[in-house]
Order: sequence, then C-alpha cells, then structure tokens
Amino acid sequence: MKKVLVTGMSGLIGGLLRRHLEDDGGYELTALNRSPLDGVRCVQADIADFDAIKSAFVGQDTVVHLAAHLKDEPFETLQAANLTGVYNVYEAARSAGVRRVVFASSGSTIKGWEDVLPYRAMAEGRYEDVPKSWPMITHEMVRPRGAYGASKVWGEAVGRHFSDAYGMSVLCVRIGSVLDHNDPSRIVPSMAWLSHRDVVDILVRCIDAPEDLRYDIFLATSRNRYGYRDLEHARDVLGYVPQDTDDSAFEA
Repeated sequence: MKKVLVTGMSGLIGGLLRRHLEDDGGYELTALNRSPLDGVRCVQADIADFDAIKSAFVGQDTVVHLAAHLKDEPFETLQAANLTGVYNVYEAARSAGVRRVVFASSGSTIKGWEDVLPYRAMAEGRYEDVPKSWPMITHEMVRPRGAYGASKVWGEAVGRHFSDAYGMSVLCVRIGSVLDHNDPSRIVPSMAWLSHRDVVDILVRCIDAPEDLRYDIFLATSRNRYGYRDLEHARDVLGYVPQDTDDSAFEA
C-alpha cells in the first residue's frame, strides 16, 4: 500500500480526497491537521512549527500538501501558513526521504490576467464582449492576484528548488474554484469552476504519476465554456481529462 500523508485533511478538498483514497483501498492514510480527525491516523500540529510536524513525514511515500491560509490578510497568518509552513513541509519531506510532494497551488497564481481583456469580460460576465477565441493561459505563466496568489507562486518556486537540489518529485496543481455545493450555476462567472470529481481525479493522478516525473505545474479546472486556463498540459502529462462541465451555469 502506498503511504500518503495529507495536510489539511479536514478541509473540503482534503475530505473529498480522503473518501476517495479510503474507498480505493490501495493507500495508507495519515493526516497532518491542526484539529483532530476521527477514523484516521492524525498528527495534530501546526505546519508553522517544524519540530511538531516532522515526525508525521517519517515512512511516507507521498505528501499531499493542502493546508493553507486562503486570504490575503492578516499577513502574519498568511506568512506562517503559506510561506514558513510550506517551507517546513518541503524540508520535513526531504529530511524523511519522502519521494514526492503534491503541492496544492492555486489559480490565483495567474488570476491577475482577469484584469485585462478578454479575460476581464469573462470575469465580469460580459459574454457579449468575449471574442470567439482567446489565448489560453498556460502553466508557464505567472500573474498572481493578491498576497495569497503570490504566496502560492512562492510555494511552486520553493518546490522547484527542492526538486532540483534534492531530487524530490514535486507536482504543483493550480486548483480552480472548488465549491461546497459543487454547483456551477450558483456562481457567476463559472470559468474557473472545478468539480469535486475532477479535483480528486487530478490529485490522485499526481499521487500515482511515474516516479521519474520530477517537477511540473498543472492547471486544473473542469470543462468550462469560458475557461481560459490551459488543460492540455495536464492531459498530455497526467492523462487528466475533466469529466464535468459548467453547462448548467448557462441553462435558461
């Protein structure tokens, strides 16, 4: 069985991933979480405290790092979780000999493109002003929105360093908008929507990707009518093809 440590398992995406991996039966799960979790081995600690978390990484094959502060403010909290905490996760993984870290990055790393046309028209729901085709934003591009988006760029860059310096496999997923209700018709715009099924799919594909895949970044959304985030790279490397669409967002 593959031993997988998931940070932030009590969150929405962490819970979705946990249920899938438990149902599969081929994974031995451990949670690294600030709050206790029933039914799974849980190391209860804050990722900003290196000494408190390092034991959780011993013996693990893969770490899926989901824990994060999701807002720009307060900066002290963002710094502790998304800067210091992210470095601690990579360093704890390195020191324990973990082969792979799957880093939950964010579409906020490129969301600054929504300030310029034609992406701004999409973001504002002015679909009559959107051309028939538009340049896709790729995994090689960076234009963060806010301190949160910038912190995720930091996480990707630190992952690049650990991969190059220590030979770790680091796969970064720029996760789109995952909603509690999983209903794209309840948000406008829906162009960054990522369904529950699709977010689990791409994370599992990263966990199970070939060991010689050393470092990469993937954009992840469902198949959205006005999607501007390129999914071809994730398809070509991981075989990720979204199963869900945002068609319901445009139904009369």
